[in-house]
Amino acid sequence: MALSKPFEYEFPVKPEEIDGLGHVNNQVYLDWLMEAATKHSEAVGWDIKRLIAAGEGWVVRRHEIDYLLPVLPGETVRMRTWIETAERASSARQYEVYRLSDGKMACSGRTLWVWINYKTGRPSRIPEAVIKDFSAWEPAKAS
Repeated sequence: MALSKPFEYEFPVKPEEIDGLGHVNNQVYLDWLMEAATKHSEAVGWDIKRLIAAGEGWVVRRHEIDYLLPVLPGETVRMRTWIETAERASSARQYEVYRLSDGKMACSGRTLWVWINYKTGRPSRIPEAVIKDFSAWEPAKAS
């Protein structure tokens, strides 16, 4: 069972995200995953300013990305992300990217995050408040 409920939003593909092969460039997906993690963290109250003030926060240990189908110019995609696990000093976050044109998954990914002390650069235990805020967060209801 996931630690957090999925955080979802939609956005159009930008012309500059298209590569010479006529589809979204592989590097862009990584940017999208990082942006999704940032937006989700902000939504639960843990933006970068709060993390810096606390002197602790997340850094990436590993990304895994599976490119399943191309995303083409003019498409709109739906991003889904959630926290799968949080153990001691590390957390696994999952991602899914869907093409709205046909509802098919274009990409899936996973990031292993580590909670560190920003001064020492060493791993630290994830605060209970962080785990609580992610697990208690509820998506906004569409009206």
